[in-house]
Amino acid sequence: MATTLLPSLLSPPIKHSSTVSPPAHHHNQTISSNSISNHTLKLNLTRRETLGLGLVLTVFDAVTSPPQLARAESTPPCEFTVADSGLAFCDKLVGYGSQAVKGQLIKAHYVGKLESGKVFDSSYNRGKPLTFRIGVGEVIKGWDQGILGGDGVPPMLAGGKRTLKLPPQLGYGMRGAGCKGGSCIIPPDSVLLFDVEFIGKA
Repeated sequence: MATTLLPSLLSPPIKHSSTVSPPAHHHNQTISSNSISNHTLKLNLTRRETLGLGLVLTVFDAVTSPPQLARAESTPPCEFTVADSGLAFCDKLVGYGSQAVKGQLIKAHYVGKLESGKVFDSSYNRGKPLTFRIGVGEVIKGWDQGILGGDGVPPMLAGGKRTLKLPPQLGYGMRGAGCKGGSCIIPPDSVLLFDVEFIGKA
């Protein structure tokens, strides 16, 4: 059985069949850049798994030291608008460029926080925006809708900054993410907050 990589903190959770049990050591294995062999890198990975692996490595590196936001800004609290899907959004800066098109490769910076305010991931800390295809399931549902728009959410325009508040069903639901040894970076049923800066197409 091929090894299933831990989902990234932006990729949708990987669903396992109820009739197949993953190896006992699977959830207790720590993934680090030093422990990945050349053989593992030669596996035939899907784009989602490859994207997930890169984000997981940076996230696990980040949790070993206190998070420091590269762009901490003191701004007034957002007044959220809630869409029918449960996604809440607040535009901090309306963009000036084009909106994203489904399937397009785009770039975005972000800071991800739990409802408590604890930061669990930041692309600013890595000094590199996230590149992914929008609207095709490469990221969690709340991100696709929050940037692409739809169901009462206006699309973001390039150059725009928006805060998204994701209910569990648009994030990681009952599974959570980054779970190891009974502890999760994102606990099950978490409401997530993302400060997103849509840079534009890649």
